[in-house]
Amino acid sequence: MAYSDFSLTKFRKTFNITIDEETNLFGSVEPIEISEKLTSTLEETTELALAINTEKARSEMIITPILLELRPKANYQISLFSGTDFNVDVEKGLNSYCDFVISRAREQLTINAPVVIIVEAKNENIKGGLGQCAAGMLAAQLFNEQEGNGIKTVYGAVTTGDIWKFLKLEGTDIFIDLNNYYIKELNKILGILCQGIQG
Repeated sequence: MAYSDFSLTKFRKTFNITIDEETNLFGSVEPIEISEKLTSTLEETTELALAINTEKARSEMIITPILLELRPKANYQISLFSGTDFNVDVEKGLNSYCDFVISRAREQLTINAPVVIIVEAKNENIKGGLGQCAAGMLAAQLFNEQEGNGIKTVYGAVTTGDIWKFLKLEGTDIFIDLNNYYIKELNKILGILCQGIQG
C-alpha cells in the first residue's frame, strides 16, 4: 500500500482520525506580495501547462515555481523536495513518494524533521487527492514524532496548479478547508503556504 492508495473514505476507516470538512481555515490569512519573477514565470507557463494537461506539466510549470517562491520568503531556512520517497511506516501504508515535501530544515540532501507541508499534485481531481494528502500528512506527523520535535501542526494541499485545496492536521483531527483557492488568488495561496512554514 502507498499514499496514493488512500481515498478519504479509506483513510478515515484505517486511522483513528476525525475529519472536519466544515471549517473556513484560512479566511483571516493575509495575502503576500508576489515577486515579479514568479508573475513573469507563471504568465509564460500556466496556459501551456493547462493545455498539456498532465500532472507532470502542472507540477513543473505551475506548482514548482510557486513553491520556490517560499524559499526567499523564509530566508532560505526551509528545504523543498519533489517526488522524493517518504517511507515512514510501511505496515500502515504510509510509504512511497510524495509529490512535494517542505521541511523547516535547511539540509537538502535528505528529508529532515520538522516536515511542515505536504503538497499533492493532481491532474483535475482535487477530491480524489484528499486521502492521499491526508495519509502523507499523517506520515509527516509520525516522522516528526520519531525525530523528537514538537511540531503540533502539519499542513497539506491538493492542487491542480490552478486550483488549491488546503488541509491541516493537529493531533488526531484533520481539517479540510471549505474553500478552494484559484491561481488568480495567488497572493492568498502564498500567504497560506507561508503560514504553514511559520507554524
